[in-house]
Amino acid sequence: MERLNKLLAHAGVGSRRHCDELIAAGRVRVDGQVIRALGIRVDPEKQAVTVDDKPIKIEPLVYWAVNKPRGYLCTNEDPAGRPKAIDLLDHVPQRIYCVGRLDEASEGLLLMTNDGDLAFKLMHPRFGVEKTYQVQVAGNPNHEDMQRLLEGVWLSDGRARARRVRKLYKQGASTWLEIVLSEGKNREVRRMLARLGHKVMRLRRVAIGPIQLDRLKPGKSRRLSHPERLALQYAATELQRQRKAEKKNTVPAGAASGHRRADAAPRATPASPQS
Repeated sequence: MERLNKLLAHAGVGSRRHCDELIAAGRVRVDGQVIRALGIRVDPEKQAVTVDDKPIKIEPLVYWAVNKPRGYLCTNEDPAGRPKAIDLLDHVPQRIYCVGRLDEASEGLLLMTNDGDLAFKLMHPRFGVEKTYQVQVAGNPNHEDMQRLLEGVWLSDGRARARRVRKLYKQGASTWLEIVLSEGKNREVRRMLARLGHKVMRLRRVAIGPIQLDRLKPGKSRRLSHPERLALQYAATELQRQRKAEKKNTVPAGAASGHRRADAAPRATPASPQS
């Protein structure tokens, strides 16, 4: 038996959060009956599951890296017919979707998969997977600006803060920064810098956890290698492992405490670029 939302995610329907929304909307049926309970478990070998009256198909899990150019949308459907990142992988037979989003004006690394379980962990803030951005901003942010990014900037949906930030180089009247985040709020980088009075001129994501954009050209894609997939899975669970270890190693005051060495993360080995 498997949770319905997890089964749908494994079938490439979407992330677990999206699958929960489909269930709540009454678009999922099990043996012909509309299911709205989010915690229900099903047996895919004995029960028929449909979404919008179409049977789900359990597909092999696939993982792709894409260098999204500016002007492309991170959605599987657009009524206006604008270019979509998914169009760059029309040679992939599985039903894949973007892990997180880059807005239309942004560019860089996207991960695309039909592994809803991993997608959920990579997107949800509680798993703390880092995303690295190179950002060109108007002006020259000073030390106080950089410190505010680290301490947190208040936005309409709460405080947002960078894990790390550093200056890369000056380009005319603008400055390139490297900013590392792990929260994933909508247009977070742009809004944080706007609060500090620095307009974003260009934004490029160069890493998601251990996966690097590297030399992948705009509009091109490649499969993730097996070591990369292992490293990504490790990154998606590392924060929770650290919290469990900290809790386990917490001892009463005055008691002797030991030191446990954390396991080393698998090393990500990029696969060769593909079109």
